[in-house]
Amino acid sequence: MTSGSYLILLTNDDGIHAEGLRLLRRVMREIGAVAIVAPDAERSAVGHAITLYDPIRVHEVTRNGEFYGHAVAGTPADAVKLAVNSLLPRRPDLVIAGINNGANVGFNVLYSGTVSAATEAAILGVPAMAVSLAQKKDPPFEFALPHVALLARWILREGLPRGVALNVNIPAIPPDEISGYRLTRQCLAPYWDSYEQREDPRGNIYYWLSGEVPPEEKDETVDVTALKRGYVSITPLFYDLTAHNCRLALDGLPEKP
Repeated sequence: MTSGSYLILLTNDDGIHAEGLRLLRRVMREIGAVAIVAPDAERSAVGHAITLYDPIRVHEVTRNGEFYGHAVAGTPADAVKLAVNSLLPRRPDLVIAGINNGANVGFNVLYSGTVSAATEAAILGVPAMAVSLAQKKDPPFEFALPHVALLARWILREGLPRGVALNVNIPAIPPDEISGYRLTRQCLAPYWDSYEQREDPRGNIYYWLSGEVPPEEKDETVDVTALKRGYVSITPLFYDLTAHNCRLALDGLPEKP
């Protein structure tokens, strides 16, 4: 298959008008045909939610007089399911979710709509990666583009194990300052969550999620540490949540009530 015959699906959780998605489209069009199917508005931190009890409306979006993509009134996982099963002319060869503004590492992987979009693609049997840039305010997405292009070409050439999606986190530094690439694992140190109690102008109490990040681990094979030390963190994810190493320990469960 030649590069021109690749079909690459792009999506995100920041919405179809996000800058990271626009720039990702520009560089992916040099590799293959690009289709965008993304939420019509921001859907950050919705996890792997899908829409069951409401209609999912879809409309076409144009930019500068040119068809740009399909906007979905649903979640990132909805967007991928609709794209693969209904909207695209054929199954894509690769799904890329991003570029997210801000890292998706540690337990954020479970909450991230960006990561869940890639995981949904993996469930559907399509190679996928979620891409995040580790800076939320004024993110320099251009720094991420060479890395995404390199990894996209590699996946299209080599493939991925069925059911596996890559969670890619890129430091917000120029490409020539990157320390390298690290195959990593998810950090399991929990965030120290807290909720600030506040009062609105009408005297109603509300709460705002706050908290602190855990202390830095020293192991560079952990996603958080690798990212902080200037490496592109690449974590392979699999949707099987079974704790296989615990099955023997739980073997003594009663067979009946």
